[in-house]
Amino acid sequence: MAKFDNHPTVKGWREKSASKPPTSTAKLNRDSLRSLCLEMGADDVGFVEIGRDAIADQRPDILKAFPVTKSLISIVCRMNRENIRTPVRSAANLEFHANYDHVNEVARKITKALEQMGVRAMIPGASFPMEMEKFPGKVWVISHKPVAVAAGLGHMGIHRLVIHPQFGSFISLGTILLNADITEYNQPIDYNPCVECRLCVTACPVGAIGADGYFNFSACYTHNYREFMSGFTDWVETIADSKNAHDYRHKVSDSESASMWQSLSFKANYKAAYCMAACPAGEDVIGSFLSNRKAFIQEIVKPLQDKPETIYVIPGSDAETHVQKRFPRKTIKRVSSGIRPQSIPGFLLGLPLLFQPQRSQNLQLDAVYHFTFTGSESYQATVTIRNQALQVQEGHIGQANLAITADSQTWLGFLAKEKNLMWALLRGKIRFRGSPRLLIAFGKCFPT
Repeated sequence: MAKFDNHPTVKGWREKSASKPPTSTAKLNRDSLRSLCLEMGADDVGFVEIGRDAIADQRPDILKAFPVTKSLISIVCRMNRENIRTPVRSAANLEFHANYDHVNEVARKITKALEQMGVRAMIPGASFPMEMEKFPGKVWVISHKPVAVAAGLGHMGIHRLVIHPQFGSFISLGTILLNADITEYNQPIDYNPCVECRLCVTACPVGAIGADGYFNFSACYTHNYREFMSGFTDWVETIADSKNAHDYRHKVSDSESASMWQSLSFKANYKAAYCMAACPAGEDVIGSFLSNRKAFIQEIVKPLQDKPETIYVIPGSDAETHVQKRFPRKTIKRVSSGIRPQSIPGFLLGLPLLFQPQRSQNLQLDAVYHFTFTGSESYQATVTIRNQALQVQEGHIGQANLAITADSQTWLGFLAKEKNLMWALLRGKIRFRGSPRLLIAFGKCFPT
């Protein structure tokens, strides 16, 4: 102990701390903090307290990552619009990744300045990398969009992007967690910059954005993120399942292999993001749209619609039907979503994300399903499909049209195509009471 006490670093710190005044608990001045963030490169900034109701669902994960969090800084950095609008995907991806790196660098500069002031701060990161050990669950530490909305930096448009009142959709978001209070916090702005022009609906190659506001997560995820996460695992399994090089080339084109190499070497490529490209909202953006809407559509939206390209869809999905109907010049490639739930709560959480409303309408499906899971995970749930909408509730509610009882691990294996349904039925690992037609129809609403 004496050796520790006499160490130069220990002695020096104790001598300095003895002469220092007590640590100040004063709040950070909002105006000064805002000026600092803008000086470090942010284009706009807002502040949110950890107790805000709007981020209540994120609070446990935030405090797990940085337990002393008292405030959040939300920062906005503008993108170069023309790089996003071009049909040239290499240019668009360059802008996406460069701006995400810029957001992270701005956050690092702010954090470094705060640290020198004695304020502790932590950066969850603007984009990738994420907590992949949790995949396919919630891999992100914080959802930047709700924080930005709470911080008064815009509102979500029907394309599910935050639209800044001045910069429009052409922004990247970042968040910094602080262990200090701020003198004043921002509130959401009192209007939505989204002008509901529906150009994002028109431009989306997979029909992920419905004119009624519905968002098909599965369609967007399967195509736009083809070279991320699940798409990558699907590609790896395609390699593993191929008999030889010729068989692989039959399944995957040379350009697709080269594109995957590019993603692995230079950061993953987004395949679309046309919803952002087509969006005219925001004070800095809307002028050309209002001046000549027809010219705006011809110059920006039409080239995206007419571009010959491969569109990745899940067989039997609403996206496949949409591409066939709306974009005959585009080539459909049927792929697996690559999503395999690892738990029963994960399965239930994923149902609203994978649900295909148009399929349910075609099947005229109106049914209540009671699930009872046994074995290593004991769980009861009710899934209702009615009027092209899905609802998942805990417990058994109402009268079931089909009751399914399943060993949890057998069910997860069946979803992963590792267990045979007929085998499971014969062994009693999966049992159902009601019409088999309803079980088949249920599966068709969640193609994978």
